[in-house]
Amino acid sequence: MSYGRFLLKRGLQGILVVWGVVSIVFMLRFITPGSPVDAVAPLDASQELRQRIAEELGLNQPLYIQYLTYLWDLLQGDMGYSYISGIEASAMVFSKLPATLELAIASSIVAITLSIPLGVISATRRHAPADYAATTFSLVGISTPNFWLGIMLILLLSVEFGLFPTSGRAFGFVEAFQLLFSDGFGAFADAFWQWLRHIILPAVTLGTYFTALITRLTRSGMLEELGQSYIKATRAKGLPETLVRYKHALRNTLIPVITVLGLQLGTLIGGAVITEAVFSWPGLGTTLINAINVRDWPILQATLVVIGCGFVVVNIVVDAIYGYLDPQVVTE
Repeated sequence: MSYGRFLLKRGLQGILVVWGVVSIVFMLRFITPGSPVDAVAPLDASQELRQRIAEELGLNQPLYIQYLTYLWDLLQGDMGYSYISGIEASAMVFSKLPATLELAIASSIVAITLSIPLGVISATRRHAPADYAATTFSLVGISTPNFWLGIMLILLLSVEFGLFPTSGRAFGFVEAFQLLFSDGFGAFADAFWQWLRHIILPAVTLGTYFTALITRLTRSGMLEELGQSYIKATRAKGLPETLVRYKHALRNTLIPVITVLGLQLGTLIGGAVITEAVFSWPGLGTTLINAINVRDWPILQATLVVIGCGFVVVNIVVDAIYGYLDPQVVTE
């Protein structure tokens, strides 16, 4: 199979997955107790008023008509309007998407910066104190709930020492970068510092679990590669140990690590709900929780669809990169 056909196959599979996500999200409204009319109609609304609201929302039509209408509207980029605010759902959701992407990318950077060096140290110093320390850190990181870690970081570093803000997001990264051209470097530096201070704690909280996961993956991969015959051959040729470890062993170890990192990035986009709630981060997670609380179905459905599509896109990109790095994947 050629690389182009491989990408086409993955793309078609992605379209099917997106269709499945959209269908499930649509059906959630009908299998959940209650009616969307309850979110719109006043508490003392008469039956006539409720029927009129249902007619205006298209809820009085047969289920298959509503489903086909929903699919057609989505293909045109129409995700409906908020029942509460009347704002277009797509505009609201996509306005919150940059904050979630910033948090997901920052968390990935935290995970990569900490996990790969820890994994390498743990593998190259097996059964040494450094190995035990890295393994213990991995176990603690995987076992620690994100919401508890976030609260502890706020209490310790924000409330007790005042090093970071407790919540919120003063500037977006793009907004801060735009100040470089409009107001000069001084304004950009100040805005970037404020952005950095607000994102550090949420990024550390969200990235800790994945730091532990990738540390263990890097350690096991390095141990496997260091035992391969080609590593023994490079050592026999007299190559420096540093070159053997980092150019040969680590390079081959990073192929599965890159795959996991890509998949975890998709998970971070959808899994930042609790972390965003703890830090009042204005992303998709906060939007999703608010929509659930007030039963604002257009916003809820739009948020879930965007998260699902983001996960699918990330997986396709990871497959493309993995297929490029390892041609055997394409031929299988």
